[in-house]
Amino acid sequence: MPHHVLALFAKWPRVGEAKTRLGAKGAEIARAFLLDSVERYSRIDVRRVLAFAPADAQEQFADLVQDKFNLVAQLQGDLGQRLSGFLEQQLRAGADSVVFLGTDSPTLPLEYVAEAFTSLETADVVLGPATDGGYYLLGCARRVPPIFHGISWSTNRVLRETVAALSDPQWRVALLPPWNDVDTLADWQMLCGHVAALRRCGIDPHLLHTEALMARCLNS
Repeated sequence: MPHHVLALFAKWPRVGEAKTRLGAKGAEIARAFLLDSVERYSRIDVRRVLAFAPADAQEQFADLVQDKFNLVAQLQGDLGQRLSGFLEQQLRAGADSVVFLGTDSPTLPLEYVAEAFTSLETADVVLGPATDGGYYLLGCARRVPPIFHGISWSTNRVLRETVAALSDPQWRVALLPPWNDVDTLADWQMLCGHVAALRRCGIDPHLLHTEALMARCLNS
């Protein structure tokens, strides 16, 4: 059987360190996203690993994930170094494909994640473009692509530079539909509207903690 790995990268939502662009409630929002991401992605039937930071938060993460994810501390370095280091470890351990996700896209359809794993049966890299110029999902299969160095991380050039690094036709690339990240107050307001629209249409977004926080914010 193919050995697929879903890697959820997350940092502990400490006040003053998490989602600072979302203001005073940034850490609360980050915690809600983390809790809901663990719950939603635990429904995907592959090997699930939560790569956590900082290293001293292992106990808190263990209490949070219970047995839904295996835990691995993120390596040191910038995002590219942490992603490539994790990918190298998983490939050496026998993984056929690895799909990376964060916690910033709480309404991301699970079908997109399933599509990513399917795409990696024939593609080397799959990208889920985010509307802010980065990507909400990255998938890699069989080998480490040249997309982790020389990238302007945390800018709107990440996706463009990643695609440029894959210009050699030897790299087979697949693309998912665009989706949004939530990084700013405007993004948060958009998410509130999206969740309300889903509910109005009879669709459960499976965002227990995020919806509870939205209700508190509305009533405060």
